[in-house]
Amino acid sequence: MHLTHDTAAPTAATIDFDQFLAIDIRVGTIVEACDFPEARKPAYRLTIDFGPTIGCKASSAQITENYALADLIGRQVVAVVNFPPRQIGPTMSEVLTLGFPDAHGHVVLVTPSATVPNGGRLF
Repeated sequence: MHLTHDTAAPTAATIDFDQFLAIDIRVGTIVEACDFPEARKPAYRLTIDFGPTIGCKASSAQITENYALADLIGRQVVAVVNFPPRQIGPTMSEVLTLGFPDAHGHVVLVTPSATVPNGGRLF
């Protein structure tokens, strides 16, 4: 899953804490990564392990500018796990892998600063 990104995006509307709690943001480890040539913009297909409760989920990510496939396996990432699945070309993306735009607008993945158990929820 991928949303449009903009390095100078305006701030979003104010939400209350219950709305924040409704977004289930978890950490997982990339266990599989492959090219996604069918995508409109250069992207990879990822399989991310979110631990025994959630399991492995599929995602697509436009991260080809900053990451080589070989460097992704074993990397922990952060994703929204409770959005409905979204069809991305021939692939169903089950989670939204999160990132920030670098100075050129290319995605830099959100990762924990230390290894944490897969499936941990952001709070």
